[in-house]
Amino acid sequence: MTRNQLLRPVLLFDAATCLAMGGLLVAAAGPTAGLTELPVPLLREAGILLFPFALFVLWAARQGGGWPVQLVAGLNLAWVAASFGVIALVQPNGLGMAFVAVQALAVGAIAALQFHALGGTRVSV
Repeated sequence: MTRNQLLRPVLLFDAATCLAMGGLLVAAAGPTAGLTELPVPLLREAGILLFPFALFVLWAARQGGGWPVQLVAGLNLAWVAASFGVIALVQPNGLGMAFVAVQALAVGAIAALQFHALGGTRVSV
């Protein structure tokens, strides 16, 4: 599979996982908070944020590359950084730390695949 052929499936996977995680966080914020010691509003609002992001990712997939995909990958990296910031600031229990860290690492892997599919381009700031 070439880099260009990899881009669309990775973006579609990104959008699908955003919708799934968003649904989980919105629908089960209370129980998840109880297990992880993460605040309910943080979980719910993070879940709500994932819905418009998923729509943007789907739109970017239709564009076939360029700045929309660079932005998606860059925002995914920002999500990773924010996730580790949440661990430091909120100090959830061990399960909460694992929950946040594992999803952050998964998002980081998706961003790496997106950058790879773009030919290693970086987001210009």
